[in-house]
Amino acid sequence: MVRARRVTLRRMAKRHSVAYYRFIGIVGTNRILTRLHPIAYRLLGGRWFVGRSFGMLNVVLVETGRRTGQRREIPLFALEDGDRLVVIGSNGGGDREPAWVANVRALPEVQVRVGSKLRQVVAREAEGDERLRLWRLAVAAFRGFAVYQRRTSRRIPVIVLEPPVGPDASKA
Repeated sequence: MVRARRVTLRRMAKRHSVAYYRFIGIVGTNRILTRLHPIAYRLLGGRWFVGRSFGMLNVVLVETGRRTGQRREIPLFALEDGDRLVVIGSNGGGDREPAWVANVRALPEVQVRVGSKLRQVVAREAEGDERLRLWRLAVAAFRGFAVYQRRTSRRIPVIVLEPPVGPDASKA
């Protein structure tokens, strides 16, 4: 018997205008803020305003650039789906996919900082019914994702971050 995963979902207190979500998308993709947020997140241990905003859990994805080999830290909204996390590659509704999505497709073994803990995870893109279910949960939690999808013709990726399995899992 397969049990359904428990999803932790906190909805925003109220609906906002399309302009509001566009503004959040602009702020969320601002280069200065995306560079400062991981620093503040580490210093504050993921508490206060850096740990949760707009009803969503904030995490910092730590991945490696596929071309440069440099370590990158990307602040993202996340949904908890059992022991997995789900992040959305919306780029605020921009027509270009965020670079971190291509990086995790190429090098799926990444880390994610949740609060003060750094966890080893494996990233994969959700497909089919799983993607549809997770996308609906993401939109229910943060309506901005639906606004972002309407702004772009590309299919916004839904990325699942799950604990590693197999013989190397004990290193995590």
